[in-house]
Amino acid sequence: MVKNSRMTDCKKLHEAFGDYFSIGAAVNSKTIHTQCDLLSHHFNSITAENEMKFERLHPREHHYTFEHADRLISFAKEHEMEVRGHTLVWHNQTSKWVFEREDGNVVDRQTLLKRMQSHIETVLKRYKGQIYAWDVVNEVVSDKDEEMLRPSKWLDIVGEDFISKAFEYAHSADPNALLFYNDYNEFVPKKREKIYSMVKSLKENGTPIHGIGLQAHWNLEYPTLDLIRQGLERYASLGLQLHITELDVSVFDHDDRRTDLVEPTEALMEMQANRYEMFFNIFKEYSDVITSVTFWGAADDYTWLNDFPVRGRRNWPFPFDSNHQPKKSYWKLLDVARS
Repeated sequence: MVKNSRMTDCKKLHEAFGDYFSIGAAVNSKTIHTQCDLLSHHFNSITAENEMKFERLHPREHHYTFEHADRLISFAKEHEMEVRGHTLVWHNQTSKWVFEREDGNVVDRQTLLKRMQSHIETVLKRYKGQIYAWDVVNEVVSDKDEEMLRPSKWLDIVGEDFISKAFEYAHSADPNALLFYNDYNEFVPKKREKIYSMVKSLKENGTPIHGIGLQAHWNLEYPTLDLIRQGLERYASLGLQLHITELDVSVFDHDDRRTDLVEPTEALMEMQANRYEMFFNIFKEYSDVITSVTFWGAADDYTWLNDFPVRGRRNWPFPFDSNHQPKKSYWKLLDVARS
């Protein structure tokens, strides 16, 4: 583990923003060890990066593998952290058997709903009282302008009500858990309106949904502050909680395919710090509805943006560098918290 004497002298991020919202990080079975000191010092909430997704917990019909998820729960307890559960129903990382009969043909609607219900009940009852919020349904709204819902096996086999069913099963299994719909590109106007309309309909139909998870995979240019503010106003009007669930600030635009950088430049780090400052000023402004801000990682030594969308390319999206030392972004965040 990288020794980090300077890091522990820095003000804890979660204490700095304690009057506004919790500060979380996505973790995995490796980073709870390699980033242990950083995580325990600056964060008071964690989300499992992959360990609680369907295929990780439930690879075969009658076989659950809870070991890695249990380890994250133990880590959170040891360091007095909250846990956000991620995720129960998604078109990705779901075991193939869920949608198939033993003969390999597609299951019918009732069978798939029973499997969904069984999985949700088993997972939520196991972690009842230990996970305070769940991303129940993840990324079902389409990015295509002409489509409302993304094509998926859940949609094909069950129909549109697979979404409401998932929330109902989750609420029945753990009535005290906060239940969220989670998505990306959440501030792109056309997709924003589709997310808003879907969640509004769920709420009006009595579906037990308590909030919207805004992933916030952003960069140095997009989204604009105006788009963020418009989106927050729109979502806040639903009267639900908002969580920032997967925050990172890429130093590359999504369509930028450059591969020449081996270290971030000072200019890029300055731009990133300014972006973080602007984002957190807005989060503070809307802290009556934003109750949690989670980074999709903790420091630049581990990020899903390495190799995505360009294989072999590194990225540096967090307020802490690869040695877990504070970057300019960290100091800007402290300035926001104090202002």
